[in-house]
Amino acid sequence: MDRSVLRILDASFNRAREGLRVIEDHARMLFDDASLALRAKQLRHQLADVARSFDADALLAARDTPGDVGTRITTGGEQLRPDAESVARAAAKRAAEAMRAIEEYGKLLDADVAARIRQLRYELYAVEQALFIAAPRSAAARNARLHVLLTASLCRGDWLGVAEAVLRGGADVIQLREKNLTDRALLDRASRLRQLTRDHDALLIINDRPDIAVLADADGVHVGEEDLTVADARRIVGPMRLVGASTHNLAEVREAMKDGPDYLGVGPMFASSTKPDVTVNSPELLRTVHDALAADDAITPLVAIGGITADNVARIASIASSRKQPSDGTGSQISIAVAVCNAVIAADQPEEAARKIRAALK
Repeated sequence: MDRSVLRILDASFNRAREGLRVIEDHARMLFDDASLALRAKQLRHQLADVARSFDADALLAARDTPGDVGTRITTGGEQLRPDAESVARAAAKRAAEAMRAIEEYGKLLDADVAARIRQLRYELYAVEQALFIAAPRSAAARNARLHVLLTASLCRGDWLGVAEAVLRGGADVIQLREKNLTDRALLDRASRLRQLTRDHDALLIINDRPDIAVLADADGVHVGEEDLTVADARRIVGPMRLVGASTHNLAEVREAMKDGPDYLGVGPMFASSTKPDVTVNSPELLRTVHDALAADDAITPLVAIGGITADNVARIASIASSRKQPSDGTGSQISIAVAVCNAVIAADQPEEAARKIRAALK
């Protein structure tokens, strides 16, 4: 094979492997996403397998770093990256471009080699999508501490003003829960909340309605025991959005976990005025569920719900703080958040009410 072509292949394999390593580290260390990091690692190893189709010594011998005019060609944008995400985005593009070069020049050697690279390039596109859309949402769900359930009829003031107030007070997630709106009105409300939550770097979850979640570009949907299953909701919202599920006992947790929810609501913790007829489980259920998932090496975030107020949230916080880090040193653990409704949105000062509960969860 022509030496110049070997130089192109050698440089492209190096660029692609380097880019994939950056992606793997981003998924692993910024998002603690083991599954996504594994996908990137597998891509890197599969690329190495394709590289073995070529004569390694011939590729290495063709390398001419001192004589490569490209090493002296730079642009201003290459030298600066405003944040970690821009580093990973640039690496993903570099890896994809390098794979395309391998695919095209690989055709000079073997059409099967080019076809294998094409499939790896398609997988890289899927990994890139997950890394910059799904992974940030999953990380935000794990890091969230305060979910606020928003129902206009329960708000002390204008629902949008209340939403903005609780976001200023530290709400990480707004869940829109409206049972009696028309579809059109619900979508309008969800769309307005979408912009508001985005301005505050918060998540927006739509209760019960995966179709509205997609149309409003929400971050996910929450389903109850009488709604769609997690798997069915996922079919509608796709793999890039979150799907949470309500559970009331360990059996329901086990059943929901079969479909891989992004988080689990657990409750009710205390008596609640919004659901007065529901049997109260007490915070001990949260401890039981946490320990059961930990024993299964699951790290699905838990959200305690039901009657939580500033007066009793300390009981939830004590359970969260008493859970220990894994002994294997991975650093991964099951996060615990709380979901509140009346205690915040029906308060005279919802911002202060949210801030008080949020502070108790630090």
